[in-house]
Amino acid sequence: MAVHSTETSAFEALPDELVLQIIRYLEPYELAKLQQASRSLQQICLDDDLWKTLCFDESAWRQQLANRRVAAARAYAPDEDAHVDDEDEPANGLPTGAQRQQTQRAQRLQDMANWDPSYPGEKLSWYNEYIQREGPASVNWLEAPHLSDRGLEAIIEARGVAMYAPYDGSDGIGTKLAVAPLDDGSMCLWDINGTRGRKGAILARGAPEMLYSESTAGQCGRARAEKIDSSIADRVVVDNTHHKAYIAIQNNLIEVDLNRLQVVSRSKFEFSINTMSAVHPNKPLVVGTSLGVHLHDFRAPGPGSGIFDPNPLPPYASLSQPTPTSAIFIPRGNVLTDDVFVSGRFRSILHYDLRKFPVLRSNWSGASINSLAALPYHFSALHHEVRRGAEASSEVVAGMKEQEGSTLIAGGGYQNKGSLEIYGMSPGVPGSDSGATLQQNSTVKNRYTAASAPILSVATQGTRIVFSDGSGLLKWFERDGTTECRRLRIGHSETEGKGTLFAAEPQLDDVARKIISTRTEGGKSLPNDDNILFWTGERLGLVSFTSSPLYTERDFLPESATESDEADHAFREKMGEALRRDANDARFMSALGLGSAESFGMW
Repeated sequence: MAVHSTETSAFEALPDELVLQIIRYLEPYELAKLQQASRSLQQICLDDDLWKTLCFDESAWRQQLANRRVAAARAYAPDEDAHVDDEDEPANGLPTGAQRQQTQRAQRLQDMANWDPSYPGEKLSWYNEYIQREGPASVNWLEAPHLSDRGLEAIIEARGVAMYAPYDGSDGIGTKLAVAPLDDGSMCLWDINGTRGRKGAILARGAPEMLYSESTAGQCGRARAEKIDSSIADRVVVDNTHHKAYIAIQNNLIEVDLNRLQVVSRSKFEFSINTMSAVHPNKPLVVGTSLGVHLHDFRAPGPGSGIFDPNPLPPYASLSQPTPTSAIFIPRGNVLTDDVFVSGRFRSILHYDLRKFPVLRSNWSGASINSLAALPYHFSALHHEVRRGAEASSEVVAGMKEQEGSTLIAGGGYQNKGSLEIYGMSPGVPGSDSGATLQQNSTVKNRYTAASAPILSVATQGTRIVFSDGSGLLKWFERDGTTECRRLRIGHSETEGKGTLFAAEPQLDDVARKIISTRTEGGKSLPNDDNILFWTGERLGLVSFTSSPLYTERDFLPESATESDEADHAFREKMGEALRRDANDARFMSALGLGSAESFGMW
């Protein structure tokens, strides 16, 4: 032990720059282990430039660039051979080998500058980026709420999801809670990272039927059928500062105090609510109903009063086509603009300026957009096409990133396939009341390689775009919208009822109807703390970048029931497999003309 300690101390005594050059020869998993040796080594091993280089070396973008260069070299093989012959003689007094090495280094730096998806001033941890790009990923299912009645138990389905981070993560302990209304009319909170309870476990649950209006509170079956459905993805939004949640149930907007899990107020709209924007301190809540867009001032203590009309109508914009699906405010730098974009089951993306509401500007997409996301950085399709071929110099790339603007990201469906669309937006003219404008020549529409099924939800995570599609996949793309980084299949929840042996047929994979990055704006940033929270329409889950799940559904079972449930589950799985094998044999014999499947008693 003494020898090992002496060697470690001698290694740490070296200058940090020299230590950094030495550890560059280690594999990523060895760097992760070396961090645990001491605090000083941990800081060196988390060097951003080191992990940024590793991200670039293993990126799909670099591999695709290399493939294109190889293909181009083969196409011009005769010219290339002649060029190589000309380089046999030294030039400028340098040996040919040194000259080539210098050229290769310059080309590598240019390639890395063209790939680099980050922007000046952006808060990033390249260590986290590497984990999320190249590390293992696991699917975790949050504890399922149950309803017990006369000795029988049933799972209560969740009807939406939002993330609650008190004070945007600056509460001192980094609390992150999942919030969802349940099918029985109650509210439920889950602890995502285990700061107040067990990871993934239910932290608190409100009273049943608390979200139902008094006229339907006693009619459980009818109320559930009429009041809550699973077709609305943006049903829940959270105010992290004032600890409030806003839940849309049919045409009712319900305000809930998250500290007490009690209803504070109810607002009624003329038509059913289909989507809501996120809550921002100095902006109204954008509420999209089936036939209109409303501005709801949640900061007002009660209904306002006008001079001539004691009950004036709130700001409202009618829709020529029904069913909006997503609404978002556009950021620019560290400021949230007055520009609101609304998408839906129509072929255009609607653009409103709060200063001119309800004046409408429409932007043609051609796809049915299900979800919107945004970045406070400039996007140019032309620049990205040049960078895709690594043709821009480092200075040109830096100049591109200094330009002002924003990026709108849209995900939806086009002819039964996924459509990932990226729009660059120019800022408004300084000193005028003109808002942002979508640049039609700065648009990327990936409808071929994005997804084989419509995109359901889109978000941003680190320097990547992440979305879920109708085939049950989560996919991560670079910010260019065309380069896929990784993918993950959600699978399905293990929770089953006490069904018969014949109910043991393989389940279809779940799809993520809504995805949320768990990264917060405030608070201390911890390594590998940015996961993906998702909602399948029934259950809540979490994608963590770990080699094994953080928890399993059996961790939430009572200890007395675990052994018997595991034995019952294993028995049903074994018998179900035997039944499926017999059914396959019967189908095979039937195909040979040796009898029908009915004659074997299979169905």
